[in-house]
Amino acid sequence: MTAISARLHPDQAQLIFRAVLDALSEPGTVRQLPAVSPLSPALLPVLALADLSTPFHCCGEPEWTDTVHTLTSAPESGLGAARLVAAPHALSATELGELAVGTPLAPERGALAVLSVPALEGGAPLRLSGPGVPGSRRIAPGGLPENFPAARRPLTANFPAGADLLLVTPSGAMAGLARTTRIEEC
Repeated sequence: MTAISARLHPDQAQLIFRAVLDALSEPGTVRQLPAVSPLSPALLPVLALADLSTPFHCCGEPEWTDTVHTLTSAPESGLGAARLVAAPHALSATELGELAVGTPLAPERGALAVLSVPALEGGAPLRLSGPGVPGSRRIAPGGLPENFPAARRPLTANFPAGADLLLVTPSGAMAGLARTTRIEEC
């Protein structure tokens, strides 16, 4: 079975949507995406959320692009115009800087970027705070670019405009970093 022949059933899409909402409303908590063979877990949130009016971009994976367009009819766009982004790797600082952030009057135009990371632990420790985080929370995802907090800062500097990030492992474990989340190196 190819990725294009795979489909999300409505119950799977609902589970994915709920996991995304939970991950972004409680930044740094780990949620589990359902397994949908043969699709990569990092592609699932984009498939569950994409529609005819939602531009998307898949970084460096032509098969992912074909899959999203075929299954959702969503329009493909460049990285800077995409509202949904799927990446088979963590984005570089330069790529993070290209994400759409919307405007204060149209924050919904900011991107939701789904980044594949090798693990949600074992990397550089980060301290999260802000809405949805009681006090503070520590996470240590692997595979993020060096100096990730500084690279992400421009994405959240003009709240309510900003970009939201989902970190997804190959096993489907997912953690959200909402635009309202403050991130510091520990």
